[in-house]
Amino acid sequence: MQELTHFLNGQQNKGTSGRFADVFNPATGEVQSQCPMASVDETTKAIEDAAAAQVAWGATNPQKRARVMMAMVGLMNRDMDKLAETLSREHGKTIPDAKGDLQRGLEVIEYCIGAPQMLKGEFTDSAGPGIDMYSMKQALGVVASIMPFNFPAMMPLWHVGPALACGNAVVLKPSERDPSVPLMLAELFVEAGLPAGVFQVVNGDKEAVDTLLDSEIIQGVSFVGSTPIAQYIYSRATANGKRAQCFGGAKNHLIVMPDADMDQAADALIGAGFGAAGERCMAISVAVPVGEETADRLVEKLVPRIERLRVAPYTDGDDVDYGPVVTREAKERIMGLIQSGVDQGAELVVDNREFSLQGYENGFFVGPHLFDRVTPDMDIYKTEIFGPVLSCVRAGSYEEAIGLAMDHEYGNGTAIYTRDGDTARDFASRINIGMVGINVPIPVPLAYHTFGGWKKSMFGDLNQHGPDSFKFYTRTKTVTARWPSGIKEGGEFNFKAMD
Repeated sequence: MQELTHFLNGQQNKGTSGRFADVFNPATGEVQSQCPMASVDETTKAIEDAAAAQVAWGATNPQKRARVMMAMVGLMNRDMDKLAETLSREHGKTIPDAKGDLQRGLEVIEYCIGAPQMLKGEFTDSAGPGIDMYSMKQALGVVASIMPFNFPAMMPLWHVGPALACGNAVVLKPSERDPSVPLMLAELFVEAGLPAGVFQVVNGDKEAVDTLLDSEIIQGVSFVGSTPIAQYIYSRATANGKRAQCFGGAKNHLIVMPDADMDQAADALIGAGFGAAGERCMAISVAVPVGEETADRLVEKLVPRIERLRVAPYTDGDDVDYGPVVTREAKERIMGLIQSGVDQGAELVVDNREFSLQGYENGFFVGPHLFDRVTPDMDIYKTEIFGPVLSCVRAGSYEEAIGLAMDHEYGNGTAIYTRDGDTARDFASRINIGMVGINVPIPVPLAYHTFGGWKKSMFGDLNQHGPDSFKFYTRTKTVTARWPSGIKEGGEFNFKAMD
């Protein structure tokens, strides 16, 4: 049985708490390694060592920090296959999905190469007689990142990259379900030239998380996960005087107008609803066709596409559409919600409750499901399922369709499929959701824009990556400077001349 480590002060460190979490192979259900759970003392020591290392790193000029990011890009590309295989083995994603996870994280590291430009301050010459005024963007100090299981490469890189580029030290608490890739990324950062101790990886559970939240050294906290935990972390972090950005759950709607290209919309829903087994905060889990005829046409297009989906381990090749979900508990939760949909009266059009994969009967596989005639009072509509389940909610009009998305408590992402520009513009303007797709099913912004939802999908004032990340990980200091002129007489300053 492999025993994983923490990554502290530039090297792997065995845990000393004596507590471990099992890391499963989702395809077989077998335990493949054990992840150490850090104690309060271990976590505190990691924070203190990060603070000591941050002093020199924060004083390093932005151009040199950017060179570390540049080297990191090359190293990640060099090791892409190895990273992807490790990610797939622990998470269950297909290799193409794993490489997509890595690529979207890599794009943020590429963006961070521009740190010197992003960290420039402002300057005003002669704001007053002999007075100059300028601002500086300085690192917070030590920050914490508490990351989810569903994107074990992308999410840490989205937060760690900008934080490091700004001159902070980072203590990362990855998910204990798939911690190996974050540990590998930490090693690559050191190989890229990052000083030891500036990036610490502490595996753990609530004990480690609460230590991070309560530490007087930690100045900022970023989190991605479920809404209840996001609310908890945001409340505790801000109560302790920390800056916090916490991203929670989602229930993303895709509205299909009668004039939409129905084949294009159906293909989009297959990829957005079932890719990565639906374990994405930007997954489309609700299709909203406008009008009965539109709904009938859409369902007719969806059914054969869903039935053709190939569910298998990542080792079965690149033609696998998706693999298992991450744990047995996740599978049981998803199956419970599917049954609730049946019990509450939704029409289960594609039913794979008895799905089983020969040779992998103990794996955490969930077959694809399609519900029709779902209503907003049902649990499968209200709850983020985080699995391969697509719900069809029929709307009688555009106004009813847009109202469904606007009234839901989550506001992460949404999309509309239409050929009508006026409808698309109205949708983009009115919708109270953070990320909008127009004929784009998963509207994830590129690295030089920002990513973030509204309502109960996000707690805090600044989004992930893009310009917001450099704002979040720095503080602005404004200096007003006055230099006396022409007041030196006989080798001494005439201080009256300064009055």
